[in-house]
Amino acid sequence: MARRCVITGKGVMSGNNVSHANNRTRRRFLPNLQETSVLSDALGELVRLKVSTQGLRTIEHNGGLDAFLLSCSDRVLTEDARRIKRRVQKAIAKKAA
Repeated sequence: MARRCVITGKGVMSGNNVSHANNRTRRRFLPNLQETSVLSDALGELVRLKVSTQGLRTIEHNGGLDAFLLSCSDRVLTEDARRIKRRVQKAIAKKAA
């Protein structure tokens, strides 16, 4: 699995190490990803996600995983997040019916 946040889409960036003599060597900037379990109220279960710390703050700011996914358009979500969003929508529709 790639080093990419499911929520924000942050991934690996590249740049240079610059020495005191101004020599440049390539390096990678890795995102701060955490493998976490986030509670989904609609599904009633924990969903395991690879999320950056900024992504966790975004989920909390929006009122939880379900509220965040439902408020975002599919265009800005990653494929994994879209899959979870469809599961949440089906669960909410099933409870309403």
